[in-house]
Amino acid sequence: MSWSDRYLGIPFCDLGRDISGCDCWGLVHLVYARELRIDLPSYRHAYASTDERAEIEGLIGTAAASSTWHRQNDPQAMDVVLFRRGQVTSHIGIVVRPHWMLHMAETGARVECYGMPSWQQRLRGIYRHERLMA
Repeated sequence: MSWSDRYLGIPFCDLGRDISGCDCWGLVHLVYARELRIDLPSYRHAYASTDERAEIEGLIGTAAASSTWHRQNDPQAMDVVLFRRGQVTSHIGIVVRPHWMLHMAETGARVECYGMPSWQQRLRGIYRHERLMA
């Protein structure tokens, strides 16, 4: 059993941050808190809904440029993967193992291969939290 199994099927909930429902950042926030005891910002009041992709991109860009997150070429479990949705970088998942991520889809949390062309062409970067740096 993988740590990711505990999160499969959590329903999508705009601005959700707990097991009853999450958006994509909410899922990252939940997993990091429960699995790693890392308290990430909730950003709950930073955007009104997941439809505000430009605001989300701004948050992601600011976080990625900070010293908290380090860009990676060799992904490992618990790294985060960033993707474009349309023209903006506004979707995030968590690496389960190389090329596989846990992320929030409209149908709920699931594991999917981000090595597939449909994901790979939208991949914007892989980042590791400073507390996970060896």
